[in-house]
Amino acid sequence: MQTPEYIRAVLSRHDLGEDVLARTVTARMERQQILFDPAKELRFVITEPVLRWRVVSPARMAEQVDRLISLSRLAQIDIRVTPLSARQQDIANDAFVIRDDRTVTVETVHAEVVVTDPRDIALYIREFEGFASAALAGDDMRAMLEGIRDEFLREQETG
Repeated sequence: MQTPEYIRAVLSRHDLGEDVLARTVTARMERQQILFDPAKELRFVITEPVLRWRVVSPARMAEQVDRLISLSRLAQIDIRVTPLSARQQDIANDAFVIRDDRTVTVETVHAEVVVTDPRDIALYIREFEGFASAALAGDDMRAMLEGIRDEFLREQETG
């Protein structure tokens, strides 16, 4: 769900060559076409700190948050945000994607790890559900995102 500028900034930390970086950004943007497939049901949980890290300029961070707000209005997408104020039983260590009940991919600093052991998959499902249960959804989530976006916009104006 990331904007091209956000993707580029995140990947630029990994000393990729410009050609590899450009191809990877393009591939990730192409992969986002699944977001608009009404036959898919997609669930996302994002922790609040991820939304507040200044990965790009305040204006670009506001654009990234706006993209999430827009995507959250699509019927096939359920975006939830776990606020810092919510009591947590776990800590988000890595980004991961539960593909189905047979595969989870975990993004680490240097690689994408594919997990197929049912016990490990169950662990990721429990972690996802734990964060989702403490997260805001729908209008409450959008109101939170709008507040974060507005903070970035004010920062841009005063910076």
